[in-house]
Amino acid sequence: MIRIGILGAGRVVQHRYLEVFRDELKDVKVTVVCDNVKERAENIATQLDAEAVFEMDRLLESKNIDAVLIATESGNHYAHATKVLEAGKHVIVEKPPALIPEEILKNEQYAMQNNLMYAVIFQNRLNPAMRILKKEYENGRFGKLVLATIRLRWCRYQDYYEDGWHGTWEMDGGVINQQAIHHIDALQWVCGSITDVCASQSQVLNELEAEDTTVAIVKFENGALGVIEATTAARPDDFEASISVVGEKGIGVIGGIALNKIDTWRFVEEKPEDKNVPGKYSQDVPTGYGLSHGPLVQEIVNRLNSGQIDPPITGSNAVPTVQLVHALYRSAEIGGWVKMADRPISERLGKG
Repeated sequence: MIRIGILGAGRVVQHRYLEVFRDELKDVKVTVVCDNVKERAENIATQLDAEAVFEMDRLLESKNIDAVLIATESGNHYAHATKVLEAGKHVIVEKPPALIPEEILKNEQYAMQNNLMYAVIFQNRLNPAMRILKKEYENGRFGKLVLATIRLRWCRYQDYYEDGWHGTWEMDGGVINQQAIHHIDALQWVCGSITDVCASQSQVLNELEAEDTTVAIVKFENGALGVIEATTAARPDDFEASISVVGEKGIGVIGGIALNKIDTWRFVEEKPEDKNVPGKYSQDVPTGYGLSHGPLVQEIVNRLNSGQIDPPITGSNAVPTVQLVHALYRSAEIGGWVKMADRPISERLGKG
């Protein structure tokens, strides 16, 4: 039985992890919930039959915790993960694991040196639709990549950005680093290395330090092109989160509001089972969080229970996604193309 402490009882815990830990997981128990807002900590703790604390030091001093789920503000993930690891506890950290790529690698290295797990949450990698897309892409069914596109059309009203950290450069960034990072992760996870990026960003409807809308062109290592389209200024609610892969031998489109439905699945050389793929691998999901937090955390728990410290998604696995986010921001800052080989870093993200 793995004992979990939850650090941060905000939006993602209230809307997803509460249900995951209460109803979905086995061989795991939340023992402590920590949030500096007393009511939030007590609310989640009561529903999970856990202790509520209001200071991080109280959480780290607990003898009743094996691992800590970090669900605090994005800009605090690195510092909080560092403290958790130094306290000798395993880390499960929400996306992005840190705002700066090098910080992720520092935490990963420390964890490995001290026989601790450092696990990153990019839950959409476990969506059935995403798994079959990646599998068939790697098997060569799409042939040479021609074009890949991600499209995020989600809705965040102004009150979302009035909490003191969402949309700020120091703690969060905009749509690319907060919402569309999942889909940027999907793009590079499925289609491979990106070499060049050119992005344009704007604050179209919402008032925030960063952007609510981004459009970008990317070039892949094999010469293919890609398009990134992301906004939190869609109205009246979340509409679409999709990835399309166009190859010389076929096309696949994963849509829905959380990369959860196979909308198109066509190949030059079709197989009899292709017609069953949309029904077999699509899911109905209630929100943009999707349904894969549970399976991912369960795999983490299973590995910890068996004495393993290698996570399903490592820090190193997540670094290319964070690097791509920085490249998009840097491109918008200079108003032109940037090369991934130069390891471009935003002048603002993570710095204020």
